Amino acid sequence: MIGTKFRTAGALAMSLAVGVMIASPADARRGGSAGSRGSRTAIAPPVTKTAPNQAAPVQRTMADKPAPGQANAAAARPGAASTPNKFGNMAKGLIGGLVMGGLIGMLLGNGLGALGGSGMLMALLQIALIGGLVWFGLKMFRRRSTLAPAGMPVSPRYSANAFTGVPQQPFSASASTFPVRQAEPQTHEIAITREDQQSFQRLLTDVQDAFGREDYAQLRAYTTPELMSYLAEELSQNATKGQRNEVSATELLGAEVAEAWSEDGTDYATIAMRYQSIDIMRDRNSGEVVSGDPHQPSVTTELWTFVRDARTPWRLSAIQEA
Repeated sequence: MIGTKFRTAGALAMSLAVGVMIASPADARRGGSAGSRGSRTAIAPPVTKTAPNQAAPVQRTMADKPAPGQANAAAARPGAASTPNKFGNMAKGLIGGLVMGGLIGMLLGNGLGALGGSGMLMALLQIALIGGLVWFGLKMFRRRSTLAPAGMPVSPRYSANAFTGVPQQPFSASASTFPVRQAEPQTHEIAITREDQQSFQRLLTDVQDAFGREDYAQLRAYTTPELMSYLAEELSQNATKGQRNEVSATELLGAEVAEAWSEDGTDYATIAMRYQSIDIMRDRNSGEVVSGDPHQPSVTTELWTFVRDARTPWRLSAIQEA
C-alpha cells in the first residue's frame, strides 16, 4: 500500500513538472534573448545602474559564435611545441640500446657480434662505430626538429571597455596546423546624442504597440529581419494556442547606455531600458484574460540593441533579459 502511494505521488509530481514545462513559452521574447549585436553577440553587455544584474550573451542568434572550447584549445596550442618528438624518442632509444649493447658486449668479451674478436683494436673499432652512430642519430634528430613547423607566438590583443574599463579576455594564437581565422572587425566607441536617445524611446513604444496589434508590416519597419523572424515566431505560437499578447500604455521609466560602438560602417547601441506597460494574454475567441492584469502595469527591465548604417535609421536588432 505504501509503495503504491509513493508511486502515485511520483507520477503526479512528474505530470505536474511536464505540465509546467509545456505551459511555459520556450525561448519566448519575454524572459529570453534573441537577435544580433554584431561582433559582440557572444559577449555579455556591461552592467549599468538601470540593469545592475549581469545579462547573459544573446542565446538565439544567427550570428557566428565561437565553437565551445575553441579558445581553450587555441590557448593550449603553444604548449604543443614542447611535446617530445616521436622520431627523436625512437632515435634516442635505438642509440641508447646500441651503446648499452656494445658496452655490455665489450665487458663480456663478445664485441658487437658481427665484428667479433677481442683486444685493444676491436675495442677502439667498437668505440668509433658507436660514436659514429650517436653522431649520425643526433644530426638526424636536430635536422628534423629544425624542419618541423613551429607556431609563431602572437601578441595578445586587449579591447578595453569604454564604460567599465575592464579589459576583455585576450585572443590566443592558433597553431599553424589549423586554418587561419579571419581578422575580427575593427570597432571603436561612438557617442550617443540626444536625438539618438529620442529615437530609442520612440522605437520602444512603437515596437511594443506593433507587437500587441500583431502588425507585421510595422514590426518589419522597426526591427532587423533576424529579430523580426523571432517576433513573428512568437506571434505564431500565440495564435496556435488560441491566444493574443496585448501590450499597450508603454512608458519608459529609465534608460542608460550600456555600450555603443561602430564596426564595418555599422553603428550599434545597447541600451538598458526600464519601462512599464499593460501586458496581458487574452483568449482569441472569448476575449477572456488568460494572464496579466489589464488595470495594473507591469515593470520590465531589458537590454535593447539598436543598429543603423548609411542606408537605414536606427532599428531594433536584439532584446536581452536583464
